[in-house]
Amino acid sequence: MANVVRAALVQATWTGDTESMVAKHERHAREAARQGARIIGFQEVFNAPYFCQVQEPGHYRWAEPVPDGPTVRRMRDLARETGMVIVVPVFEVEQPGFYYNTAAVIDADGGYLGKYRKHHIPQLEGFWEKYYFRPGNLGWPVFDTAVGKVGVSICYDRHFPEGWRQLGLNGAQLVYNPSATHRGLSSHLWRLEQPAAAVANAYFVAAINQEEYGDNDFYGTSYFADPRGRFVGDTASDTAEELLVRDLDFDLIEAVRQQWAFYRDRRPDAYEGLVQP
Repeated sequence: MANVVRAALVQATWTGDTESMVAKHERHAREAARQGARIIGFQEVFNAPYFCQVQEPGHYRWAEPVPDGPTVRRMRDLARETGMVIVVPVFEVEQPGFYYNTAAVIDADGGYLGKYRKHHIPQLEGFWEKYYFRPGNLGWPVFDTAVGKVGVSICYDRHFPEGWRQLGLNGAQLVYNPSATHRGLSSHLWRLEQPAAAVANAYFVAAINQEEYGDNDFYGTSYFADPRGRFVGDTASDTAEELLVRDLDFDLIEAVRQQWAFYRDRRPDAYEGLVQP
């Protein structure tokens, strides 16, 4: 019997406040569960706008603790209600002055499995993230969930192949990549990098790009890529909010790893230069 996981992702427009934004995602999650999804992931800092387009201290108001903040607690209740694994990207405050771009991973029974903190923090026009976030310091965890082994890589991380590989070495079968990227800067890369990572590391990737907010032209086009680098079904709209639900055949992971054998033929003994400063 095939090991098929029905997975979902959401690309959403900003509603204007956290309460309605979280409520919107709860509705999407319940609809995904109604369609049989067993896991769902949301976009980068899903309960807030992508505020890093500007450098303003007022945006620190979006930060909350993980896992004890109100959004993650609410998502734990939602996971228990729907029976889905949920990947929850939020702006995390650990203590005063310690802020991270974080994703909590919640199991299908509502249990908190842990969190990933974004490693690579850009400081570019319209992406002023170093103003808000410290670099991640929790490594590249892979979480043993009700649907399989799930990892997270957040937005700018996708440009750095070492993180993708570490997730594969840690056993990931599905990696969620919540993002906020705009058309003029990287749309030509959007359809290349995540499928290439799926091929190089032989797992599924869920690539999420939020819909338009602010001056940047965020363009959606979220998708699932399989271990052969193919889109699983169509991509999401580039102009409208959308819930995407797709069936992922996890048996393909082993088949590809046997056929292409990239892990067998790795040469870590030859890569020492990669970690030199």
